[in-house]
Amino acid sequence: MKILSWNVNGFRAAHKKGFPDFLKKAKPDILCLQETKCQPDDLKPEMKDYEGYASEWHWGEKRGYCGVATFTKIHPLRVDRGVDNRLFDGEGRVLTTVFKDFTLFNVYFPNGKSREERLKFKMDFYEHFLELLDRYKKRGEDKIIVCGDVNTAHQELDLARPKENAKVSGFLPQERAWIDKLLSRGYVDTFREFEKGGGHYSYWDQMTFARARNVGWRIDYFFISQNLRPRLKDAFILPEVLGSDHCPVGITLQ
Repeated sequence: MKILSWNVNGFRAAHKKGFPDFLKKAKPDILCLQETKCQPDDLKPEMKDYEGYASEWHWGEKRGYCGVATFTKIHPLRVDRGVDNRLFDGEGRVLTTVFKDFTLFNVYFPNGKSREERLKFKMDFYEHFLELLDRYKKRGEDKIIVCGDVNTAHQELDLARPKENAKVSGFLPQERAWIDKLLSRGYVDTFREFEKGGGHYSYWDQMTFARARNVGWRIDYFFISQNLRPRLKDAFILPEVLGSDHCPVGITLQ
């Protein structure tokens, strides 16, 4: 089973840049998208219906902002939208699909760079999301996959210029510590199970043409609970896929 995650930085734009061709070529069983920036009435039928896939969407109150979508060949047992918190759910950041063998969280985590209030919003969202995971685990849905744009690079090898960004949101100590906290609760950074070195990124700044120089950040992740680790066969990044300032990341499960 192949599961992919991609911050498309606007689904309508990505669709024009070749998203249908990407989907046909990649052939994921499940594809999670973040920063879709659209609501249902923005989508033409051909943008929602792809042969073999059903799509689920969650959007924010503000048009052209945030939003997540999950395309799946496998029919979910249940779809949950949001995190049961009106403050966060107004931005349409979390879409959860519950399957027989696992529960998949498709998440567009907040960016904290614009101002102090947004950094606080990001950190509050982080903590509330951990509580959400705990609630699912307590009711027996404990085989968990979390994917999406986390908006934080974990370690120095996860970005090209760690020293220059040491005081920038996305690489602040408290943000990095949250990933430590997530891992300490029994979750696995799947990419690091297979690749220990640096130079592997999933986001590049468009304004500075950073992608051509590979001056990037690894801020898109797949985390899985320990009980899914025996099923993990591969984790990867697809930097050759264009169409956004992010590229897709993925895992393969047995």
